Order: sequence, then structure tokens, then C-alpha cells
Amino acid sequence: MSETIQQLESVVIRSFRRFRDRYFPEKVARSDLMPVDAGGDEPQPGYLDTLPVDVQFLIMTFLSPVDICKLGATSQYWRAMVRDPLMWRYFLLRDMPHWSSIDYLSMPNLELLDAPLVSEDKSLDDREEGEEKHKELKFDYMSEYLKGCPSCRQQWLPSRPAYQLVTSFLQYLVPSSEPRYAMFGPGMEQLDVSLVTRLMHAPDLLPVSGTPNRQINGIGSGISYMFNNQHKFNILTLYSTNRAERERARLEQQSISNKLFVVEGTDDSGCPLYSPAPQVQQVCQVVDGFIYVANAEPGKAGDGKSEVAQIRAVLNCVEDSMSKPLLVLSCISREQVEETSASRCRTPCVYMAQRLGLPQLSNRWMVQDTVAESLSGLLDGIAWLLRCSGVKLYGR
Repeated sequence: MSETIQQLESVVIRSFRRFRDRYFPEKVARSDLMPVDAGGDEPQPGYLDTLPVDVQFLIMTFLSPVDICKLGATSQYWRAMVRDPLMWRYFLLRDMPHWSSIDYLSMPNLELLDAPLVSEDKSLDDREEGEEKHKELKFDYMSEYLKGCPSCRQQWLPSRPAYQLVTSFLQYLVPSSEPRYAMFGPGMEQLDVSLVTRLMHAPDLLPVSGTPNRQINGIGSGISYMFNNQHKFNILTLYSTNRAERERARLEQQSISNKLFVVEGTDDSGCPLYSPAPQVQQVCQVVDGFIYVANAEPGKAGDGKSEVAQIRAVLNCVEDSMSKPLLVLSCISREQVEETSASRCRTPCVYMAQRLGLPQLSNRWMVQDTVAESLSGLLDGIAWLLRCSGVKLYGR
């Protein structure tokens, strides 16, 4: 990003101070003088109004987005303060790395964070004066934050009419076909803890409801699971090679040839071009969606261009691929006991979506933070995938 959070924090405070000095000078005077006698006829400002702007900003950093918006409804002064684009740019940079999921509806426009800072003198003033409306729309960090923040995201989802509840109940009584999903990606093979092995031995989360199907040319098999003790679905695991080759490559710290894809060359920009192997194409034709397991551990990002090319190769080989959702499990091996802002234990899901080029896809997609050892976050991702396949989930 073009600036650090600490630098942006000082810019926000200066923007607040200049705005208050220009449009609300009486608040400056009251904050610098002794408290006014409360027995006078003149209405007294709230205690929060009389605080220095740096303290006001500090208080807002502890509030939830909903509480900040409620604060903006209390007065004209706070309405302008909480709509400062620089403040919401600060919140985006601060909070995005901690969001546990993101999808095609809530993904913020990260290009806004690479844009030059809006002038400190104009960031609040223009909004108050109503000038430069194009700039206001172009750099609407507040909308980007509220769209992507998990605590606000439910407000963007359409509510179901009452008659749909009856329809859903009737659909629940009719047996539905078992959704099938193809799972692939480097996170299945590179992590110290095998996500697939943990899935097969987690009856408290996802009981195995069917024996593994036959091997697919030695690179994978299908296993049926039961979600929420009600909904059966199948995962076809596609490995880049067989188990013996994977274990040998892991011990020798060597790369192995990927049997799922055939290299077709490179495009004009030098990015690799792949086509799925014939057996993989057959699998992709019959599944209802895809699960891509990405390696989110720091320092193990791999070749982002190859990952993007392989995901697109799988989607492009399917007729009407836009109807098939893509769930990305942004996976690490184990939970980190202690995490600091200076040392992240994982690639944030927002940046994982950017790395994999997901915003450019026409398919519905979601990135969900997942821990292989505890399977934390997995059920949320599976629930989203089942809903995309038309499965009616209750109690979630």
C-alpha cells in the first residue's frame, strides 16, 4: 500500500482538526477553555464534542461500524466527521487483514488503496460543501468498508419473502441429488497437516457418510460427507500426483510435475497457459462446483501466475461454468498462539482473493480462512457452497 497505517492515522487527525477549525470554531474554543456554567440558557455541548480531535478519533477506533454510523446521526458535526473518506481508508487498511472471509459480493476495490491520498484540506470540506461529487464517488472508502466488513455484510444480503419459507420447507421434504465438488490446489499437499486426512477423521464436524469412490487414475477419489446431519455432499479430491511421489518430494524439498494440467505455453504477457488433463476434464463436467485449497502460510505463496492460470483452466473447460461456484479455502496448518501486526501468521483472505485473480472471474466465489488441524472456518465455507448449489440450510 502507498502509506502505512501510522502515517494515515496522523493524516486523519490533521484532517479532523482543520475541518473543525474551519466550520465549527466554537467547539475549538470550548475545548480549550474551562467548562461553561451549566446553569446558563445556552445549550451545552456534549462532553464528546469538547474533546480534542485526536481523542475523538481514538474513541472512534474502538467503536463498531454500526456505532460509528449511529454517532453520525447525532449532529451535523458528527455527520461530517464520520463520513471522512480518509478515516474509512484508515479502517480498511487496519481491519481488512483480520477479516476471515470475503466473496464476490463483498470484495472491496483494493485499487482505491493504491490511489494518492485525497487532499487533507478537501477530504471533509468537499463533503460538507457538496463539491467534487465525482471524487466523492470514486473514493467512497466508507461504502467499500461497510460492504466488506463481516459484521455489516448481512445487511447487504436480500431477505427472503415469507412465502419462500413455505417453499423451502416443501423442498426439504423432497429428496435432492447429492452435490459433488472437485477439490484441488497446493494447500492439499504442501501443508504439514493434511486437510483431507483431517476431513476424514472429524466425525463431530463432518461425518463421513460414504466409502471412498474408486481412484481417478491414481490422483484422487470421492468421499461423501454429511453436513449438519441433514445434507449429504461429495468431495472429489484431485492431487497433482500420487501419494508416494508427494511424500518423496516433501522429504527432499523438491517440486514435482503436476499431473492435473498440461502446459500449453505462455500468453503475450508471459503468463503460463494450462489445459486440464483428460481425466480432470471429465471430473469437472460432472461436479456442481470447485474447492481450491490455497497455501496461506507466510513465505509459501508459490507462483501466483500459475495458480491463477490453473484455476481459470479448470473453469474454462466446463460448459456453463458460471453456474458452478468456487470456494477457496485459504489454509494454514495450525492456529498461531500469538499474532502481532508486524508478523502475520497467514495471508489475509482479501489479499488471497487478489493474488488468485478472483475479482476478474465471472463465477461466484468465496475465500474462507481455514486451519487444517482444527478445521476452523471449514463449515462456513461448505455452508456457502451448498447454498450456491441450491441446498436450503436451516439454523445457519
